[in-house]
Amino acid sequence: MANNEVYLGNPNLKKANVPNEWTEAQIAEFLKCSEDPVYFIKTYVKIVSLDKGLVPFDMYDFQTEMVHKFHNNRFNIAKLPRQSGKSTIVTSYLLWYTLFNQEVNVAILANKAATSREMLQRLQKSYEHLPKWLQQGIIQWNRGSLELENGSKIMAASTSSSAVRGMSFNVIFLDEFAFVPNHIADEFFSSVYPTISSGKSTKVIIISTPHGMNMFYKLWHDSERGKNEYVNTEVHWSQIPGRDDKWKAQTIANTSESQFKVEFECEFLGSVDTLIAPSKLKVMAYEDPLKQSAGLDVFEESKPNHQYVMACDVARGVSNDYSAFVVIDTTTLPYKMVAKYKNNTIKPILFPNVIVDVARHYNGAFILVEVNDVGGQVADIIHFDLEYDNLLMASMRGRSGQVVGQGFSGKKTQMGVKMSTAVKKVGCSNLKALIEEDKLIVSDYDIISELTTFIQKGQSFEAEEGCNDDLAMCLVIFSWLALQDYFREMNDTDVRQRIYDDQRENIEQDMAPFGFISDGLEEDTFKDADGDVWHTDEYGDRAYMWEYR
Repeated sequence: MANNEVYLGNPNLKKANVPNEWTEAQIAEFLKCSEDPVYFIKTYVKIVSLDKGLVPFDMYDFQTEMVHKFHNNRFNIAKLPRQSGKSTIVTSYLLWYTLFNQEVNVAILANKAATSREMLQRLQKSYEHLPKWLQQGIIQWNRGSLELENGSKIMAASTSSSAVRGMSFNVIFLDEFAFVPNHIADEFFSSVYPTISSGKSTKVIIISTPHGMNMFYKLWHDSERGKNEYVNTEVHWSQIPGRDDKWKAQTIANTSESQFKVEFECEFLGSVDTLIAPSKLKVMAYEDPLKQSAGLDVFEESKPNHQYVMACDVARGVSNDYSAFVVIDTTTLPYKMVAKYKNNTIKPILFPNVIVDVARHYNGAFILVEVNDVGGQVADIIHFDLEYDNLLMASMRGRSGQVVGQGFSGKKTQMGVKMSTAVKKVGCSNLKALIEEDKLIVSDYDIISELTTFIQKGQSFEAEEGCNDDLAMCLVIFSWLALQDYFREMNDTDVRQRIYDDQRENIEQDMAPFGFISDGLEEDTFKDADGDVWHTDEYGDRAYMWEYR
């Protein structure tokens, strides 16, 4: 091919408007490729192998099946182990799609822009090694996009709402979608989905290795339950040639069993060191809410003669920090989460009205607000401006720390609870007990997702980097409240005693062979004159302080 016929001096690329001299065999072959993407990929696509360099794409059986699904279905979601060629198979299909369709737009999106550009470069490498008669002339060719003379375009960017806002796409490919932070994934789908659903042939391809219980987890399980339009594909590591039990044992030896379960068994396990045991998180099921409106999800309507408690966490701003609350039916054990609210656009001055409206709907629910920051303003508005009666207050009671009541005076009384080290520690400990012992039923996807990334950091628990814990902290606040004397008076039950009674027989059976049963009174506890036991590691001699660490 002459220099004036190649694109920017690249002998492997044909520039636009260069006429083809077709043979009858080439025309027949072109038509065959246009009708069968599998045939095209197997016959003409070359990929870079780590061991052998540039080689023809010898597709595995599961890769062939995946291409058929991409071709025949609008919405696809696939769960694959690491290093299974998942990106290669999708980019090969996208190469076919842009070659044999006119005026189509394709987006390759990944959790990082560099990753998406690397996948586009793989596609470009395959394109360069196509026969010239199969190529379309190049209009634009760079690291982040390409345009062909048939009007088809491909762009590579990070998965965000801003990356594709205002643009229309025929195919959107989301790579390693499980690694996209939840708030970004939510924003992406809320902004992009109307564009996707407006077309009759638009496609979405989502492929990832699991990474906790997030948007990818929800889309996957909804597809299994028939709750959405996605056709799912699951690939087991043993379907990849060369991977057998010996390979498995070697991989586990070089990594860990838990890592193998996530990256190769494709289990939706949460982060390491989560507050709630992974075995429990794994079986927690979510349900679709009965109603949804402006951040409020209702799972169960208010029932006559039932008692409800609301635990509220107030955002400091209006960005990635959310104002949130949970509504919990405390009438009987197990307690049940019946409604939740999560919104990062509402201003703190408006949040009290939402809280009170929902509280009144749930039989005048008791409200407990975390008042470390702007939460104090929210609680004041609820009490003084909206004149809501069932606002729980807290006061300091020496070594007992904060004590909850309603409408009483005392030392450092305030319209809610201050999140101190001791409060958070007690709340986390009891939340763990309530959920793992099935004394608190939570069936909300957002909450379960947060719990999978609510991990130990130092001596406390908080969200993993890039994740949120606003709803999880609402549960921590409620769990602390559930151990208060005032709560037991309200509900006529003692949570700790109920959990202990349920487990007592098992505890005694486990400890009997050793000839003793521990009473828990170790060096970090002491008993006062009234016979009450105090935990010095929890409160120590700093219980009077309000610091938050």
